[in-house]
Amino acid sequence: MSEFKQTFNSSLGKKLIMALTGLFLCTFLIVHLAGNLQLFANDAGYSFNVYANFLTHFPPIEVIAYILYISILVHALYAIVLTVKNRKARPVRYASAPKSPTSWSSQNMGLLGSILFLFIVIHMSDFWYKYKYTDTVGFKEYRTNVLTGERTVTDFKPESPEFEHSYTTENNVEIVRVKDIHTKVASSFSQLWYVILYVVAMGTLSFHLLHGFQSAFRSLGWVHRKYTPIVEFIGTWFFAVIIPIGFAAMPIVYFFCKH
Repeated sequence: MSEFKQTFNSSLGKKLIMALTGLFLCTFLIVHLAGNLQLFANDAGYSFNVYANFLTHFPPIEVIAYILYISILVHALYAIVLTVKNRKARPVRYASAPKSPTSWSSQNMGLLGSILFLFIVIHMSDFWYKYKYTDTVGFKEYRTNVLTGERTVTDFKPESPEFEHSYTTENNVEIVRVKDIHTKVASSFSQLWYVILYVVAMGTLSFHLLHGFQSAFRSLGWVHRKYTPIVEFIGTWFFAVIIPIGFAAMPIVYFFCKH
């Protein structure tokens, strides 16, 4: 046990934890983007509201969510520890900065991570916290004729403060009553400052993943002449380009097209 503890207290151990939590967070980004693409469905928020309700009421997903929160905190904490340790190891800056083959993103991971952590706090307090723990998010009632596919949507006010959601069927009409996080998202994305914050955060995420994804594989020792170019390609084009653009497109589209 002491050797195990000593290993994970070492710089190598901390980098391994950073790599594992980072790759887990990368996996979450894929799932999160796939779910958030429901925002583009032209169905009065039905798909996105049902998706959000599923995430917060399906026990296995809730367990994974808490693992996610822990991973974010651990990743941020170990990043701070490693950054401070590296600065202590070189307390005096060079009189003239030597030329370095490392990229700008790799030299500024601490700054990039700090911006992302601040964004996550703001983002979760605006959506996740208000959705789960306040009454500032209203409800929608969706009535769908299962024979024709026609759907109507109205605001719904539950009689009981404990009400969270319901799914019923009456006379071939499916009735779904869920929290209306879609309206909260549309409201936030109608504010220019929030759109700018979101886009800047996604730009930051791009640079963070540009180095972080590839670095995680190196920290785990998964380096191979044949497979490393594939990892670099995925890290560059998928994680550093496609995913940030996908997220950034949401507030932009809502602000300019649905405002």
